[in-house]
Amino acid sequence: MLNEEWPAGLGPVICVVGARPNFMKMAPILRAFRAHRPALPTLLVHTGQHYDRDMNDRLFVDLRLPHPDINLEVGSGTHAVQTAEVMRRFEPVLDAHRPSCVLVVGDVNSTLACALVCVKKEVPVVHVEAGLRSHDRLMPEEINRVLTDQIGDRLYTTERSAHANLAREGIADERICFVGNVMIDSLLANRECAVPATRTLQLAGADPAVLDHPQGYAVVTLHRPSNVDHVDRLRPLLRALREVSEKLPLVFAMHPRTRANVERSGLSDLLATQRIVLLPPQGYLEMLGLLSSARLVLSDSGGLQEETTALGVPCLTIRENTERPITVEQGTNTLVGCDPSAIRRGVDEILSGSGKIGRVPEFWDGRAAERIAADLAVWLIARHLQPAVNASS
Repeated sequence: MLNEEWPAGLGPVICVVGARPNFMKMAPILRAFRAHRPALPTLLVHTGQHYDRDMNDRLFVDLRLPHPDINLEVGSGTHAVQTAEVMRRFEPVLDAHRPSCVLVVGDVNSTLACALVCVKKEVPVVHVEAGLRSHDRLMPEEINRVLTDQIGDRLYTTERSAHANLAREGIADERICFVGNVMIDSLLANRECAVPATRTLQLAGADPAVLDHPQGYAVVTLHRPSNVDHVDRLRPLLRALREVSEKLPLVFAMHPRTRANVERSGLSDLLATQRIVLLPPQGYLEMLGLLSSARLVLSDSGGLQEETTALGVPCLTIRENTERPITVEQGTNTLVGCDPSAIRRGVDEILSGSGKIGRVPEFWDGRAAERIAADLAVWLIARHLQPAVNASS
């Protein structure tokens, strides 16, 4: 039901989530929309792009996200199939609910698919986390980011360099608003609720004593196809991790894709040591607990680059580039690529105390969602009233 203070005739904001990273970004946005005066009416649509039902349900509970109003249940598929199916199933939602705008977050296939439907139906598109660029067009996420920003009407950025990226792509300043990072809103809101690392290991049947090592422990995640889909790339990375584990224990939260490729390629023996604890994918609160007390993190995840910077935990990113340069320039992140020697050097620097310290970037203060709510309410009401102003002039 629409809040009585919201202008009559101005529809709800349809908020779209599709995959795990979207949930952490959307949770604080929905809370901020409810708390704003006037409250922004919302309709939460889950495309079902991330199809692990148990993990979905767990994330919604951990993040205190409301149950989706609509689930499109798209499931897996190739990039083309998944994008097309989201478009096909999302269009009737627009027709039925006549929203004031559609808000999408991040860079997954659902982000671009829903934005494309909106622009064809003349529904305003709002993109949260706009302007991030890796400048690597081989990454599907990069294409999703660039195209969504080109057709977006209101673009909310997490760092000032994103504004410069958008300007270079010909996007007018008046479409852009710097608000900060909603991922950090979630982190700060949930940090006190994080599951302690010892508890996570106990529940997984692992020995929590590995966390008592004098050097601490490292958290590992690997999931990007460029790292895990080709045995010639995966084997040396696993060998490097095995060598790192001789210096401090590793807690490896293994993505199903990575686990399947390790087993298919006959590389399981490289991880068969008591100094590497293999865990299934973790819930948000469990992962937050692991990260908070880690000595360092080795990962190819975009979100972990941000979270470790906010937590002050050194992060070695196993990628050649990043769409989040502020985590390198100001934060605790270091790009080490896929070179095993660079990975080992990075670990040695951190363990010797010479690794970077970093600082928390501007507007990563837990209030980004509040700034989005305040700006979006003004922007939508002004758009709504504009026809009346034009008619009377």
